[in-house]
Amino acid sequence: MKNLSLLLFFISLSFFLTNQTKAQIIVVADTLNGWDQTWIANFNGAQSTFNNWSEGGINTISGTASTVFTKYYREGRSTYGFRIHLRFGQSKINGTGVRKTDDLISIRNRVTYELTKESIYSAFGAIQFRTQFADGFDYGKAEAGGDSLISRWFAPAYFIESFGIEVKPNENFSAELGLALKQTIVSDNRLNAQYQVDNGKKVRSEGGITFGAQYQKMIMENTEFVTSIETFTNLLVPLNQTDVYWANAVNGGINKYLSAVFQFELRYDHDYSRDIQLKQVFAAGITFNFY
Repeated sequence: MKNLSLLLFFISLSFFLTNQTKAQIIVVADTLNGWDQTWIANFNGAQSTFNNWSEGGINTISGTASTVFTKYYREGRSTYGFRIHLRFGQSKINGTGVRKTDDLISIRNRVTYELTKESIYSAFGAIQFRTQFADGFDYGKAEAGGDSLISRWFAPAYFIESFGIEVKPNENFSAELGLALKQTIVSDNRLNAQYQVDNGKKVRSEGGITFGAQYQKMIMENTEFVTSIETFTNLLVPLNQTDVYWANAVNGGINKYLSAVFQFELRYDHDYSRDIQLKQVFAAGITFNFY
């Protein structure tokens, strides 16, 4: 019932929110002078009902809502970017109850300073935060036959502080390399072992090297392709334990209010699993651009 209430809340909130995938690194346009902002909103939903249907089928209803709000600033050779991305989705399948399908809280702050006037190289500093809203389960994998809890609010949560050099040869492509500190926070002691946090502690800190690159381009009218990769390498562990987050999306606008998106994400987090994590989504829904 609690999860269903969350779903209804986010469905109502969706008229002020969005689900379009944005590039991970915040890029401030060269033409900007002063402040600017964007706020997009989207809700994707699906429903199917079967009654005495000869081919068979299962009654389902699902919905996903999210918001991306971005604030930009440029003055001379200095820039600042802030982005908050919230996303939540659930599905109700007849016979299995309500299950979560998407969940994200992401906040990013980033400053840059061009090393020389009109240079493609800039010094950057960034702070990232990521966690989720609701409990996550590995369904049917508990020892007693039930669902196994694998994540929840602030379990885990990640803070990453980084600084280094960015190269941006054009508006479509940028890359960065720097030093970073990463904190993994687990607020529920039951999940400490899941994310390699020592018993009795709630935080594990690491130092290392971060790399990021992204490319975004309009591939046809009203259709944008976005791909980005981010890595974090702990200097005290083998290189093959590098964290990798690779996100891809094709965002298409059907008209002013209707949109479609295809997302493909790949993650490798050695602390959580020795296997690659994959996610693929194709959805259509209602989109609102507030700015």
